[in-house]
Amino acid sequence: MTAEAPAEHREPPVVVLVLLLTAVLTVLLIAFAWPAARSAPRDVPIAVAGPSQAIGQVQAGLEQAMPGGFEITQVTDRAAATQKIEDREVYGAIVLDPAQPEVLTASASGPVVAQLLAQLATRLSPEHPAKVTDVVPLPTDDPRGAGLAAGALPLVIGGIMTAAVLTMRVSGGSRRMIGAVGLAITGGLALTAVLQFWLGSFEGNYLANSGVIALSIAAISLTLLGLEWLFGFAGLGVGAAVMMLLGNPLSGLSSAPEMLPGGWGALGQLLPPGAAGTALRSVSFFDGAGSGTAFVVLGAWLALGLALCGLGAMRSQRFVHGRHEASPVTV
Repeated sequence: MTAEAPAEHREPPVVVLVLLLTAVLTVLLIAFAWPAARSAPRDVPIAVAGPSQAIGQVQAGLEQAMPGGFEITQVTDRAAATQKIEDREVYGAIVLDPAQPEVLTASASGPVVAQLLAQLATRLSPEHPAKVTDVVPLPTDDPRGAGLAAGALPLVIGGIMTAAVLTMRVSGGSRRMIGAVGLAITGGLALTAVLQFWLGSFEGNYLANSGVIALSIAAISLTLLGLEWLFGFAGLGVGAAVMMLLGNPLSGLSSAPEMLPGGWGALGQLLPPGAAGTALRSVSFFDGAGSGTAFVVLGAWLALGLALCGLGAMRSQRFVHGRHEASPVTV
């Protein structure tokens, strides 16, 4: 008998590969360029202090200039407006003082929104522009917040890289989990040291800032490890794509969640990069004010990652146990 020739490996047509790569490039462009190109204020919360009639006039003027751009909260005076800014309930405030109108900003909450509010100073009274005061400024070493704005991508890459390297180079699920937690801690300490002590992008407590970054990396890496454990490299790939193509561009770190196209900013805050950005701003510049929801989101992703890893471990144990029972007994 003659042995059958092995089936010839058929390569996909070049046109198929070209179309597939074109689709991938298009998705990447949309994911990263679309949020930036469509950036505009959408229900940005601000406070206004002054007489009710004057507040109504300001609200009407803002609505005419930027329809749907601002969500106005009336406060009694400048002190109340400042408190709301420091509590991260609003991004800024307009104080309608007849002698000297004032626009209060907080560049630490988002420099893009702060610049937008500062532009309102001339619109309030073209003849007598309002005074602009940055209540919670960014550090002098990084006045544009470039370090924090660029921080989302290293967080995502760190989580993806951790899961991928541990999957390929470390055997045993428990050892991978320990490695992910360990790298999250060391990565948090290292990244925070660069951003806080070298670039001057952070303020506040170093260990608290490091904890936020470590929690973010752990939430991403453990979730991806669990997905790979259950679904193989397909699960890892899908999880990495969600974090990279949705989590990073929708984080709002370069502007603010309210500046993103409708609904997408809220979605971004439910993913680890967006929640990490909000938590970092709050912990670094506002003594933790306004960080509750962000920590709940990060904690939920961390719990999800641990749960997926637990399910993966149970599945592996059942597989090993089944193979042991099916193996023949030799005498």
